[in-house]
Amino acid sequence: MRWLLIDGFNLVFRSHFAMERSNLRRQADQFPTGALHGWMKSLQDLREGEKPDRCAVFFDLGGSDRHLAVLPEYKAQRDETPDEIVQQLPEIKRLTALLGFQVFERRGVEADDLIATAVRILSAAGDECVIVSADKDFGQCVGGPVSQLAPPPTANPALGWRRLDPAAVTEKFGVPPERIADYLALVGDASDNIPGLKGVGPKTAVKWLTEYGDLGGVLAAADTLQPERFREQVKAEAERIRGNLKLVTFQTDFEFTPGTPVAEDVDGVEAFLTEMEMHSTLRRYQTKHGRIAAGPAPTAPAVEAPKPKPPKDAQQGELF
Repeated sequence: MRWLLIDGFNLVFRSHFAMERSNLRRQADQFPTGALHGWMKSLQDLREGEKPDRCAVFFDLGGSDRHLAVLPEYKAQRDETPDEIVQQLPEIKRLTALLGFQVFERRGVEADDLIATAVRILSAAGDECVIVSADKDFGQCVGGPVSQLAPPPTANPALGWRRLDPAAVTEKFGVPPERIADYLALVGDASDNIPGLKGVGPKTAVKWLTEYGDLGGVLAAADTLQPERFREQVKAEAERIRGNLKLVTFQTDFEFTPGTPVAEDVDGVEAFLTEMEMHSTLRRYQTKHGRIAAGPAPTAPAVEAPKPKPPKDAQQGELF
């Protein structure tokens, strides 16, 4: 069985900022609908392109208890979620279910951990998993029947979507999937407000991990590390860096029950789009399902359309 596992907020933010300049709203009450238009197009394109047997979307629901217990400043630097996304989120989830995508969320547990848990359980059962996210952390899940589908970077949408297998992860980061967490523990992750070792960048981290195998090997070799200037810092901050490893390594022992497949409710989707006054999207949907004859319809802006200087949340965790 082939599963499509979507990082919900990662794609919601992209949908919002791609459509923000269109300022799409329901005329009756000026309710924003831009993210809904982009979200609808994204889910349909992904399903048509990937042809999965099952589709699931994972959302954050409150903060991550395990991360905050280790680092109270976890993600504290991020901007507030734009009000238009907050308004549309309940409707995004309703539309997601109508389209036949299962929705998974759990209070106090980050969606990333839920996705990684699903990957562990499904791949062990022999299922293929395609993780849809720009988050570089998911590189640690790639391998065997698991791949990552990364959207184009906000700053360069012409690059298009990229499918990451172990070779592509290694090419991008210089270390294989099983060393991604060690790599992030050393260099840090600015998008999550996790500081790495000061002055240690990707090249140094890759050099150390190649030479000493893993983070434990690097810390054990503190007295002989090159460049020499890092030796005292590594010894002084060893415990904090071990804490980083806990932060960036997914926890995969949560409950995940796939349940029964959810069928797409075509009538329900049509009613939803009518209710939200999403007329162009409704026409394309009806044409696709043979409800009306094919004809010219307005072209929706691509979800990956660039927007100058998007807020931090639009770029968090990007691979490229």
